[in-house]
Amino acid sequence: MKKIEKLSLGMGDRFAHQGRAQLQAVARARSLGLEIAPVWNKSNREHAIVGSEPISVLREAQAATAALDWTGPWHVDADHINLGTVDRFIEASDFYTIDVADYIGKASEAAEIERFITDGARLVGKLAIPGLSSPVEIDRAALEAAARKFLWAAQEAGRIYRHIAKLKGEDFIAEVSLDETDRSQTPAELLLILFMLAREGVPAQTIAPKFTGSFHKGVDYIGDLAAFEREFEADLCVARYAAAEFGLPDTLKLSVHSGSDKFSLYPIINRLLKKHDAGVHLKTAGTTWLEEVIGLAESGGEGLAMAKEIYASAVARFDELVKPYATVVDIDRAKLPSPSEVQGWSSDAFVAALRHDRSCPAYDAEFRQLIHVSFKIAAEMGPRYLDALKASEAIIARNVTENLYERHILPLFGS
Repeated sequence: MKKIEKLSLGMGDRFAHQGRAQLQAVARARSLGLEIAPVWNKSNREHAIVGSEPISVLREAQAATAALDWTGPWHVDADHINLGTVDRFIEASDFYTIDVADYIGKASEAAEIERFITDGARLVGKLAIPGLSSPVEIDRAALEAAARKFLWAAQEAGRIYRHIAKLKGEDFIAEVSLDETDRSQTPAELLLILFMLAREGVPAQTIAPKFTGSFHKGVDYIGDLAAFEREFEADLCVARYAAAEFGLPDTLKLSVHSGSDKFSLYPIINRLLKKHDAGVHLKTAGTTWLEEVIGLAESGGEGLAMAKEIYASAVARFDELVKPYATVVDIDRAKLPSPSEVQGWSSDAFVAALRHDRSCPAYDAEFRQLIHVSFKIAAEMGPRYLDALKASEAIIARNVTENLYERHILPLFGS
């Protein structure tokens, strides 16, 4: 089994042009002694929207690592796959994010639930988990409730894992994703989910639970920071306990999805990782695409005109673009600047509205979220958009590297 490194960073790249700039940020961190494994990720949904194939992500990673003489580990993530989509990722990926959120709440057969309750009887009581001030309490009712809500999802994870293993052997990293659901899991539920995965023979190395609060695309965390800190610490401790108790890999760690730009959380996560000597995987989703648009606008001329064109089209196609991301964006349409207003903006004004700098009065979270989900428009531009990326390559690369290094890596992993 291939093992995930202690610290890893998921780097999304819609158009497979910024791999070198992304890796440069990780390489810069490495020069400071921060050993972070880069993981290039792209979901089936994003491939479908852009019209790309999973092999393009592997080729981008290979080109970036060759260009920078990268000797450290790196991975390619088949992001948010299921049985219906995984086959196209087999050749290109060594990391699989098995997404079973859609199966949460689907009840298994009564006999399967009873078998789980019998197997889980050893967990009934007050479990003293190292690192937690209070025990995790589980009774028969909790076992049954967890089984009715999560057992089918765990069984589906098992089916997907075994399908991948049949096609490529077991030399890959398995992540299980539970984050796109209605509410966060309690520590007891997370423990029981990990027990279910162990029973299914899924050697999960990262687990992506649903955390309290809102993780909207491209903007900062919205929620109770103290509650998140309590929850994240409890989940860290539960994951370590479950790995030892259930025979899961000792590399098991938490994964934070939609993790880009969650600036208010990074100091909390950083502190807790150090306190518990724990690892983490953070997915930065579409922040690189946003840096591309910022770079185009910053370059002025045709680049700025293209950035404005993307926004005008996005406003006109708002419902279409937002629908696939409805659960992970929160855009007040009435607060969006009009396309005619944006048409009159200078390069500086456009960049100020889009760049995630909360100290800047011009920063516009509504504007940023809409651009975030509008990469389909750029994809439809075809070679014209790709030519614009090449024309502004130096500016875009600088933005991509600085964004990942200064705003993400250092606050999350630095001293």
